Amino acid sequence: MTSRRIFLLDDDELIVTMLSRALKKDGYQIKSEIKTKDVVDKIRLWSPDVVMLDINMPEKSGIDILQELRSQEIDTQVVMLSADDTAETAVRAMKLGAADYLTKPFNMDEVRIVISNIMEKHKLKHEVEYYRNISSQLFEKELLGASDAIKDLKAKGEKIAQAHVSSVLITGESGTGKELVARYIHCLMHGDSSQGYAPFRAVNCTALPDTLLESELFGYEKGSFTDAKSDKKGVFELADGGSILLDEIGDMKPNLQSKLLRVLEERTLRRIGGNAEIPIDVTVIATTNTDIQSAIEKGEFRMDLFYRLNAFSLFIPPLRDRKEDIMLLARHFLSHFTSRYKNQTIRDFSPEAEKHLMSYRWPGNVRELKNVIERIVVLENTEFVLPVNLPREILSQPVASGFQPKDKFVLPETGISLDDIEKDLIIQALDRANNNKTLAAKLLNISYDSLRYQIKKFKLEQE
Repeated sequence: MTSRRIFLLDDDELIVTMLSRALKKDGYQIKSEIKTKDVVDKIRLWSPDVVMLDINMPEKSGIDILQELRSQEIDTQVVMLSADDTAETAVRAMKLGAADYLTKPFNMDEVRIVISNIMEKHKLKHEVEYYRNISSQLFEKELLGASDAIKDLKAKGEKIAQAHVSSVLITGESGTGKELVARYIHCLMHGDSSQGYAPFRAVNCTALPDTLLESELFGYEKGSFTDAKSDKKGVFELADGGSILLDEIGDMKPNLQSKLLRVLEERTLRRIGGNAEIPIDVTVIATTNTDIQSAIEKGEFRMDLFYRLNAFSLFIPPLRDRKEDIMLLARHFLSHFTSRYKNQTIRDFSPEAEKHLMSYRWPGNVRELKNVIERIVVLENTEFVLPVNLPREILSQPVASGFQPKDKFVLPETGISLDDIEKDLIIQALDRANNNKTLAAKLLNISYDSLRYQIKKFKLEQE
């Protein structure tokens, strides 16, 4: 979303007043100066979309100011203003990076056309950058999966996107594709937006110390701390009109959680060191692989923030609980990487390799599967992927933690329902834990959300 900001610099106050009034009526935000002192710093701090710059300024030439803007790599479009209509002046300005050139006295209709064209190009530039970024991180804007869990996830995601809710919580083990789901929801919300480009900003809550995370999220005012040499917008402001992904929010410290809760409730923020309340229109999508309920019990996560986020929550089951998706995803990754690395040799998986992939528990989930397939495509030259091409951990089939050989279950000759075994073990764990789901999940060595999914799957809440 463009800010529609125009910075005017002209020593003729009458021209500045005329342009300001006309452009404000057209809905633009205007800031003007009649002197060149510190003007480059003022432009950099305000971050306008367009600068209208008079060439013949008394203290410093507009051409010199244009050169300073370009040397400092300040990303703004410049329209030069001059009473000199010689082609030489216009050509020089354009060579230095000016977007357009207007000769005084100018017609306001001409000014409006020039500004409108520049704004449209500015918007298209950011749209291209945005969709290039999206396409580099997504294989497609669709969630792949044949399991009931993925079908349910897609249906809920579509309803959430249609409602344009203000916050969403996505839970699941590491590697299940939480960021993919976040981007999927964002694309559904804004893919057909009449306003076009809608920003998507992601912040990893575990990657930055508390102080840096706060300034990254909320921004800061010049002079608010030692290194604050200028104003800086935070990610919330930069994501205005779009979505912000707070990755691994379960690791966010309580003091920042309280500030986040305030932003979610009031839809405004205050920069560090600032007093102004800045309104924002952002969908907050939070993800976590931690047991939030346990964190709440330990006082590490605010209950009120959890309930604020959890109004719309999505759980992504681990890959081992979505057997129907394993080979669908494996073949998808195989097609993607054979095309990417131009490996025309590998066609498919052998039945034996497929059995190994299906029986492996995938502790790293979809991310691990993706990495395994990429490694095979890069290193192997077989027509069909064979067991020998698979990593050792998949072939060795290590037993689960805490499961001893003496406890080994012997498969009956007539076979048995795996669902029945899983259901029975869950009932036993809940019974042993006196229906404490957190403890039962620990007994089964699975996450709290995974246990909740299994309870729902087997309809145990009704029993």
